[in-house]
Amino acid sequence: MAALNFKHLRYFWVVAKAGGIARAAERLHLTPQTISGQISLFEELLGYQLFARVGRRLELTDAGRVVLSYADEIFTLGEELEGVLRNPAAGRPLQFRVGIADAVQKVVTYRLLEPAIALKEPLRMVCREGKIASLLADLAVHRLDIVVADGPMPATANIKGFNHLLGECGLTFFATAKLARKLRGGFPRCLDGAPLLLPGEDAAVRPKLLRWLDAKRIQPRVVGEFDDGALMNAFGRAGAGVFAAPTAIVEQVRQQYAVAAIGATVEVTEQFYAISVERRLTHPAVIAITSAARQELFRRR
Repeated sequence: MAALNFKHLRYFWVVAKAGGIARAAERLHLTPQTISGQISLFEELLGYQLFARVGRRLELTDAGRVVLSYADEIFTLGEELEGVLRNPAAGRPLQFRVGIADAVQKVVTYRLLEPAIALKEPLRMVCREGKIASLLADLAVHRLDIVVADGPMPATANIKGFNHLLGECGLTFFATAKLARKLRGGFPRCLDGAPLLLPGEDAAVRPKLLRWLDAKRIQPRVVGEFDDGALMNAFGRAGAGVFAAPTAIVEQVRQQYAVAAIGATVEVTEQFYAISVERRLTHPAVIAITSAARQELFRRR
């Protein structure tokens, strides 16, 4: 393969970010024909197709997504270099690259990462959300500093990593005021026959929750399953069903989604981990996160 041409890489990056050749041509002040020709030449040099045409749209291929991830880092660093040269006193911000398993609720994610933002040292945080297997692959090649997950690293993961327990807590169940008035009996019996929103199959808490319901001989009416916790909560806010969230964030859920807590249990617990490739945590942002989580967010009351 020929040496990488950064001009071609930048053209590709702008097209991927702009979502099409026409928009990229406007940003680069070039003709669409020129951009198209340069992209074709770049693909020929790499030996891989980077875009696939789907109808009138361009979509990244698997190879294109890999190239884009590296292009993001290359040109982001370039922008930082320009900023440092323009303002040497500011220095380079501390890089913090965190992967977030999509089963972790957004409110929990923010509460966990908030201490890193509060660091006195300038920080540039890059958050990537996705499936745990994909995030662990990025962690293994040091493209992420940590992965925040709702469970320890799977035993089947083919990487050397370490689990750092951030904390655990029970579950609180929520419903809109209108739905709560329709529920009959005390908690948890009121869940029997009630519409229930469940976390998706990748969520570590799901089998625990189902076993608990079964042990209590409670049969709710499952009306939805969600890989994205924020989407599940949004449906809950709309009154579609009862939903559960970690008790550690009960006040935030009440305020953000305008719902009421109808009951809680410590018989079902949800755990949160920071997964790293180092046994001893050294990154200042990771230390801040783990310390705050253990001492504040998940401290026993």
